[in-house]
Parts: sequence; structure tokens; C-alpha cells
Amino acid sequence: MIMSMYKRICITNRKLCKDDFFERLKRLSLDENIKYFILREKDLNFQEYINLANKVKPILKDKLILHSYFEACKELNINRLHLPLYKLTENPKIKQNISLLGVSVHSIDEAIKAEDLGADYIIAGHIFNTACKPDLPARGLEFLKSVCDSVNIPVYAIGGINPQNEHLVLNSGANGVCMMQYFMIL
Repeated sequence: MIMSMYKRICITNRKLCKDDFFERLKRLSLDENIKYFILREKDLNFQEYINLANKVKPILKDKLILHSYFEACKELNINRLHLPLYKLTENPKIKQNISLLGVSVHSIDEAIKAEDLGADYIIAGHIFNTACKPDLPARGLEFLKSVCDSVNIPVYAIGGINPQNEHLVLNSGANGVCMMQYFMIL
């Protein structure tokens, strides 16, 4: 696959940044290979998340996808959201108000269910070993290929992916990759 034919998704984690988080996002927002940024700051409560998203929104503009907080989409007038599958399962009507809905999955059955519930794309993982989940074994490239073959929506891979191994993920059928540590630590 030719590198310019796919896009990356940056998953944020401000705690990993050794420099200024907002300056890093400004710099990364200029990278043409980053299609979206998922603001995934799981340690924040709703109001803290809203405050951070308000600061990030002018930097990332149309590349910003909110994570988990559907209510934040309404409050910030952003109609792009990424969810864990259980949140979409609990409230499948969320899709009615969202123009771009992503869902995290960890099995073929979950991928099919996410697609059936209206997901526009899925993130499947974790593919390689990662510091984020040191006690969980990686699912591997065969898992990823099976997920890609089971759905008709874009699949992005996550977990231990970096520029040195992303070609393996793309060769397995993924539409792109998600990276947190690579973008937040570099």
C-alpha cells in the first residue's frame, strides 16, 4: 500500500507529553497524514473534558473527534464521536446526532455488531504488545485481517503501532492506524 493512500489517527494522552500538549497538537495538526485526532483523556470528568476540548477545538478544527462523552458533542457543536462498543450498545440512537461515529472493538463479533449499530469506522486492537496494556497479550495481524474481512466499513488498527511496523498492519487490510505513544512522546 502506498503511504499517501491512508491516514493515521492520533489518540491523545496529554500525560505522555513531556512538552506543552497544546503546542504539540498545533505541530501535529499540520501533518497531512493525520486524518483525525481522538481526544481520549479518560481521567477527566465531564466538565474537565469540556474545558480541555474547548481549548483543543480551535487547534484541531474538523480533525477533532470527541471520546465517550456524547453530551460534549452537543455542548461543543461537534458531531464526531468515538465510543467503546458498550456505550453504543446502551444507546444505539446516538448515531442519529453524529455524522462520524467510531467504535472500539476487540473481536470479530464486536466489529460486526458495531457496523450493524451504524458505526462509520472501527478501531480494532490491540494488535502488537503495548505499554498501555502490558498484561494483555496482543491479538496480532491474523486477528486484524479477520476483522477487516468481516466488515464493510473502514478499520483502523491500534496497539503498539509505529512507523516501523505500520506497513504490516496496512498489508493485513486495515485502512489506517491509530497511534498514541508515537505522537504523544516523540
